[in-house]
Amino acid sequence: MELYNYIKSLHLIFVITWFAGLFYIVRLFVYQIEANEKPSPEREILQKQYKIMTYRLWYIITWPSSILASIFAFWLLFFTEMGKAWIQMPWMHVKLGFVFVLYLYQFKCHQIYNQLQKDEVKYSSNFMRLWNEVATIILFAVVFLVILKNAFNWIYGVIGIVLFSLLLMTGFKIYKKIRAKNKS
Repeated sequence: MELYNYIKSLHLIFVITWFAGLFYIVRLFVYQIEANEKPSPEREILQKQYKIMTYRLWYIITWPSSILASIFAFWLLFFTEMGKAWIQMPWMHVKLGFVFVLYLYQFKCHQIYNQLQKDEVKYSSNFMRLWNEVATIILFAVVFLVILKNAFNWIYGVIGIVLFSLLLMTGFKIYKKIRAKNKS
């Protein structure tokens, strides 16, 4: 049981650093995109610095954290008695579905990362601000699912995630208006 707690602790630590990396990388994308609109030489100086920062975050924190979180999760699921029981439960299948979606999100972020490293700006900073909320929604869904497990009411859970998403969108629109007002 003691080994189980160590593995679970390591899994949680790397899940936290994985999400921290995903939250921050998209914020850096926002800054990179906005730096692209600055006059020269400010644009080049900022772009160079943001490329270094995103590279380090992406390859030293985010990708290793996602891989290590997954390794420890597989260890918990397939090499512990409790994990073998959990893998049979429907809530775990839903959680693994969210983890799959999180990896899809990360692969899309990787594509955006590669584009920005080549100075290809295909998205607006506003799109990136909204894109950043996808990881937030996944985080909320997974945490509630893991904590509530079988007591999780699927209908209320889906309604809650939709309402939470609408709340985030409303907050984004308010923020956008405030930002536009402050620029004037």
